[in-house]
Amino acid sequence: METFTLVFLSFLTVSVLIQFWLSQRHLAYIASNKDKVPDAFSDKISLDAHQKAAEYTTTNTRIGIFELGISTAFLLIWTLGGGLDLLDQLWRSVEYSPIVTGIGVILSAMLIMGLLEIPMSIYHTFVVEERFGFNRTTPRLFAIDTIKNTLITLAIGTPLIWVFLWLMENAGSLWWFYAWAVWMGFTLFMMWAFPAFIAPLFNKFNPLDDEDLATRIQNLLERCGFKSKGIFVMDGSRRSAHGNAYFTGLGANKRIVFFDTLIKSLNPDEIEAVLAHELGHFKRKHVQKRIGVTFITSLIGLALLGWLMQQDWFYHGLGVQESSTYIALMLFMFVSPVFTFFMHPIMSFFSRKHEFEADDFAAMQTNARDLITALVKLYEENANTLTPDPLYSAFHDSHPPASVRVAHLATKMA
Repeated sequence: METFTLVFLSFLTVSVLIQFWLSQRHLAYIASNKDKVPDAFSDKISLDAHQKAAEYTTTNTRIGIFELGISTAFLLIWTLGGGLDLLDQLWRSVEYSPIVTGIGVILSAMLIMGLLEIPMSIYHTFVVEERFGFNRTTPRLFAIDTIKNTLITLAIGTPLIWVFLWLMENAGSLWWFYAWAVWMGFTLFMMWAFPAFIAPLFNKFNPLDDEDLATRIQNLLERCGFKSKGIFVMDGSRRSAHGNAYFTGLGANKRIVFFDTLIKSLNPDEIEAVLAHELGHFKRKHVQKRIGVTFITSLIGLALLGWLMQQDWFYHGLGVQESSTYIALMLFMFVSPVFTFFMHPIMSFFSRKHEFEADDFAAMQTNARDLITALVKLYEENANTLTPDPLYSAFHDSHPPASVRVAHLATKMA
């Protein structure tokens, strides 16, 4: 057996075992706390709502364990099982140019993976979300969304793949640097274009029609020095009962978006506090920092790929007999998550740090009590568990646990 095969299998085994162990801890911790609402929430959330959140989280965690097993099996089939090698040989037999062959292999693999994911997506939408009262998606809308996503992926992904493969074939030893520049340019362009051209293909975005609320929000934006293309309400209730709010876009194309479900569930003070939190990410330059991290990690990743694609053991150790630029790219995409899994706690740590900083900013611009009540309502309405296992949460959650976050905000109340 190849040395790299052993390394890959070792990392894969350890990462899967850790994820399984963390999930079991999470399930046990939730079960041990489901019969009593945490003291910090005892006067705000009913026991029924707390137990619903526990059951919803437990269900999704168990599904996650199943999906972990399925995804691990598919990864082994694609690599050591010879699936990617077989797909490559089928396309090579047509005798197209290397770039056309590469595009065919990559798009075929993406299509196969997408088709394999549909059954679980259907189950999650029409069984789990339906069972807990969150689903609003119809089978027709689900099918339309799937088709739209596929067509958009093909329309955007095909030329991008062509550029990458052309650079890998023709740009010399520094192809990875040029590809990185293209990828970063594409990423920034998509951040700018998404709210204006792609998101409206799936949802309706109407200007906020509550004049009093719009005035309050505009005053907050002016105090914070934030300029945007507008304040919009999205028809999130068309697909789900979950509520949210977010910023999207880049530069002058920034937008503030509220789900219609959030507008209905929060009062104006709470909406302003939630928006102030989102503005905190802007004022503390979290978006720029995350983009910077993406730039650095992408550069390192592509440089590493530039070296790996020259190594025969990289292909042979992952079940592929004939080396090529496109196969190297696919193998790298398949196996890199196995090795980067161990960085999750670090990424979660910095993400949580950003959330605390945004909460602190919101507490300075609005009343911390309003943000607390808004968060409690969102925890309840979205069935977010109040008692995640701390270690599981440290690996998987980008936001601090509810009790930690609310306790932090409580120290900011006047």
